[in-house]
Amino acid sequence: MKVRKPAVSGMFYAGDSEELKKQIEWCYEHKLGPGVVPRVNDKGSREIVALVVPHAGYIYSGPIAAHAYKELAEDGVFDTAIVLGPNHTGYGSPVSLWGDSPWETPLGRVEVNRKLAAELLGGAIRVDETSHAYEHSIEVQLPWLQYLYEEVMILPVAMQAQDIETARQVGKAISRCAGNIVIIASTDFTHYEPHSVATEKDRSLIDAIVDLDEEELYARCESLNCTMCGYGPVASAIVAAKEAGARRATLLKYATSGDATGDFSRVVGYGAIAIKR
Repeated sequence: MKVRKPAVSGMFYAGDSEELKKQIEWCYEHKLGPGVVPRVNDKGSREIVALVVPHAGYIYSGPIAAHAYKELAEDGVFDTAIVLGPNHTGYGSPVSLWGDSPWETPLGRVEVNRKLAAELLGGAIRVDETSHAYEHSIEVQLPWLQYLYEEVMILPVAMQAQDIETARQVGKAISRCAGNIVIIASTDFTHYEPHSVATEKDRSLIDAIVDLDEEELYARCESLNCTMCGYGPVASAIVAAKEAGARRATLLKYATSGDATGDFSRVVGYGAIAIKR
């Protein structure tokens, strides 16, 4: 069986299983993180429909991502994570589904939900493995899931086309999928601008996301000339979440790479957001 091997192991996150576990725990306990390593609440209420999570190297964005995964752990147990990420590489189809073989990280293999893949396939969504070969935005989310959950399946979707019509089509397709799922929209916010500029722009974008207004998110991305890389996956998550009955969203944590490194001259913004029923 063909296995999707990690593309950024040892770069974006530690390449050794024990070191990776320690790195994830470091993110949870970091001053920018939630301050505690969570345990999964098997009796959680499962109110989370979707999460917005950053995807940079763990030393930069990991403590912010940790807020999202702590919230997920406390929310309970799900069957499948549909992980939506932007396609940074430009390879493959406009919207590419990995529909079959497992993904591998230093923490082991994660199975793909083939049944759910068949339900999601169609319209703009095509099976295309080339889009995923070197893409990091989905891969970096998997160790977080593996650390928390012994048994979890994924459905990876890479979006090169991020226009609002495509995002809405993807979101509505996800909303028709049956089962106990959670959506993870992988994105970073402003790229390589001064900290003060990035935080102002990102606050405007985050306000639109918290309002669950995908149209306003696009309007602000355009008017502010924003460099948020995963606006399409986030918009798809908003659409799917609203179709599933989500009515509220909360910013869990925002920071920039400057908060992690002390260099505020050219930063990248990171936000963790929970969308709930």
